Amino acid sequence: MIKHFRNELLLAAFLFLLLLTTGTLSFHYSQNYPWIDALYMTVITVTTVGFGEVHPLNDTGKLLTIFLILTSIVIYAYTITVITEYVVGENIFKKLVEKRMENKIKKLHNHVVITGYGRTGKQAVKKLKNYNRKVVVIDQIKPENDPLLDFEKVYFLEGDATKDEILLKAGIHHASSLITTLPTDADNLFVVLSGRQLNPQLKIVTRATNDKTADKMKLAGANRVIMPEVIGGEFMASLVVTPDLVEFLNALSMEDVGYKTNLEEIHFNDLPPQYQGKSIAALDLRRKTGCTVIGYKTPENKYIINPPADTKLEKGSAIIVLGQPEQIEKLNSLFHLV
Repeated sequence: MIKHFRNELLLAAFLFLLLLTTGTLSFHYSQNYPWIDALYMTVITVTTVGFGEVHPLNDTGKLLTIFLILTSIVIYAYTITVITEYVVGENIFKKLVEKRMENKIKKLHNHVVITGYGRTGKQAVKKLKNYNRKVVVIDQIKPENDPLLDFEKVYFLEGDATKDEILLKAGIHHASSLITTLPTDADNLFVVLSGRQLNPQLKIVTRATNDKTADKMKLAGANRVIMPEVIGGEFMASLVVTPDLVEFLNALSMEDVGYKTNLEEIHFNDLPPQYQGKSIAALDLRRKTGCTVIGYKTPENKYIINPPADTKLEKGSAIIVLGQPEQIEKLNSLFHLV
């Protein structure tokens, strides 16, 4: 739409310059006006300012003046129409898109709200999209032609995430998680406070730049506080101390487009009824899917690495499963998770 408007405006400018050129040449050759007088006469005629002619006009000059006035009116009308259509049309189109977006977001449940669409926010969106999660992104600047924003799984709201009305528009009441990646700790802290107040059951993950702020965010209601600098430093040190182990763990978490992963987290409530309450051995995942249970989360949120085969799946627990991508897909099909 912007390109079309620019082309239309350039056409109007071209027609106006063509009219000035035509009028100047005509007055010069038909009325024997000097060039400066011919240009002056053309300008005051097409702008209809009402000044008198610089020299008496013959019949040809009068007809030329009438032609210039009528033509200039048409060009002015065309220019105003182009500008009006763009301004009104752009606003109407934008409002229709925003209204449609808001209606779609109102229907969402258990989605993820992400505040801030910088580098951290984009990485979070990419990860969640690979897991087929519905995401609502809030940022004050809407990116152009971003392939991640497909408006089917990832929706975008333009606004200030520190304001409650924007969080409400993002469906914070019905969201399962909130990830806040705003540039400043103060803004992230404010969003954490607002998110916890608006939805007490919300799982909140935020970023921080120092330990003191991280402690405040936990007190404000954040479930997890991520410090990118700390994680980056630890990762670089690990590449020196245990490089092969780091590369192996990195390979486990790598994903390809289309939800390809080597790890899966399965909660008790996600299991079909016939599997709930059974032991890990009774699930028999190794034979059925090729996957291996490598971790168990107790209802008390304690993690057991390589749990015993007789460990039973209790309400509120979860299992961590390892397998190749095709084995994970078979596991999801078995439990009807996808």
